[in-house]
Amino acid sequence: MAFSKKPVKGMTDFLPADMRLRESVLADIKRTYAQYGFAQIETPMMEHIGNLTSKQGGDNEKLIFKVQKRGAALARAWETGDRDELVDNGLRYDLTVPLARFYANNKEQLPSPFRALQVGPVWRADQPAKGRFRQFTQCDIDVLGDATNLAEIELITATSDALSRVLGRAGINNFTVHVNDRRILQAAALRAGFAEEDLGGVLVTLDKLDKIGFDGVRAELLENGAEEAVADAYLNLFRNSADDTFSAGFCNTVDAEGLVDVAANLDAIIAAAASLTGDGVQIEFDPTLVRGMGYYTGPIFEVTVDNFGISIAGGGRYDEMIGKFSGEDVCACGFSIGFERIIAVLRDADVTGEAESGDAVAFLVDAKADSARRLDALRQAQQLRAEGKTAAVLPMRKNMKRQIQTLEAEGFTEFVKIYSD
Repeated sequence: MAFSKKPVKGMTDFLPADMRLRESVLADIKRTYAQYGFAQIETPMMEHIGNLTSKQGGDNEKLIFKVQKRGAALARAWETGDRDELVDNGLRYDLTVPLARFYANNKEQLPSPFRALQVGPVWRADQPAKGRFRQFTQCDIDVLGDATNLAEIELITATSDALSRVLGRAGINNFTVHVNDRRILQAAALRAGFAEEDLGGVLVTLDKLDKIGFDGVRAELLENGAEEAVADAYLNLFRNSADDTFSAGFCNTVDAEGLVDVAANLDAIIAAAASLTGDGVQIEFDPTLVRGMGYYTGPIFEVTVDNFGISIAGGGRYDEMIGKFSGEDVCACGFSIGFERIIAVLRDADVTGEAESGDAVAFLVDAKADSARRLDALRQAQQLRAEGKTAAVLPMRKNMKRQIQTLEAEGFTEFVKIYSD
């Protein structure tokens, strides 16, 4: 079998300059979230396949990298001929499902409410494209055990602060937080005439509105069995909705029982968050916002960068997921930053990560230097490290000018040349 120097399709090698930018951005995000009281945790990259295929993750459940059983267990599974029996684990497709399992397993050791911060890679067997990878980093914050809208307000405010700090590097000061509620979406579908058992599929189709437009959504609804009158009544609710920061007006149009309290709660979240975020942050009601995951139960949110046409963060309330693991209801709400998209925006703006500066010394050793001089350079470097400084002992290159330029880009500021005499 031939060796390949290319990474697996949909996955990426990161050079030192890439890592400087990524680590610098992560540091800004983590620092901001720490100021809001979020505590960092870590969950395994691999989850039980039953957890990942529990109809909580929407279309992402079709994109799981599945892991076969091993040894005797695999042999027994082969004997049965059942392909599903060959798999017992899978690589996580997001950080929310693992968090729910984590909380159910460790609840007694955690404060209530618990504010969690997770940063790590996730995997989806998707078709790679620009900005779309099979392995990518997510950065999540979640509030577990808080049924009040303080959770949503804090999540929106914290994420807006983090994004303002990071995007400000590229001179981007304006972005929009779109807010909606799954209960409003469901009520609108029921009002139009869809059956309750069809709501999941209807919302999955509506979620494609920004990609395929009203005509595309209508065509897909009809293809999935909707009556023309029902599909048209449903889409007309969104076509005729007035641009409004708040949700009360749209809910009056839907005229569904129970939406008064839902709208009041959502509008309180929007008003509070808008008063707490910076001038460039717009927070507004968006009746077409869906979010693709099946586990959302209440308010949902998504962030788009003005003039870029992409979403860079999203989340919402998922009060029913943790109970599936623990057997008792635990309210939960979270927000996830699309880290790779943030990096793409910054790179398009030629933003780079700053190299570590300060007392970084490179000892450049000539090839003709004797062992005593080499040892002396190594000892000097070791002493600098003991003092908390950065030091590297390197062979001197023929093109020393180019070598020093490269090292300066890596953050080295002082160069000691070791010759033979």
